[in-house]
Amino acid sequence: MDEELWADFHRVVNMTSRELADWLRTREAGTDEEPLPDQAGSPTGHQVLAVLGKRKSDVDEHDEALMRRVVERVRETRRDDLEPVAGEAHWRRRLMSLGHDPLKPPA
Repeated sequence: MDEELWADFHRVVNMTSRELADWLRTREAGTDEEPLPDQAGSPTGHQVLAVLGKRKSDVDEHDEALMRRVVERVRETRRDDLEPVAGEAHWRRRLMSLGHDPLKPPA
């Protein structure tokens, strides 16, 4: 496991696993038909959630590829300092589906 990738991932994914799980369920809630709680949200969001539940020694190459994609996506969208910023609602929702809340201050 690449130590720098591990640190970068946990820096940009600033939501706890509980916050992300709640967000994924809330995101899918609607007036029609709601998916089962463990199926709500994006596949990427669920993969991020799974990685958050792992120890560093349990991360495999698929997890590492996901972690790189998430770090790249957040960095493409945000500045490196990750200072809290409001932005538009759709922008924040997209980032939160990756486990990054742009309104949270950096750790």
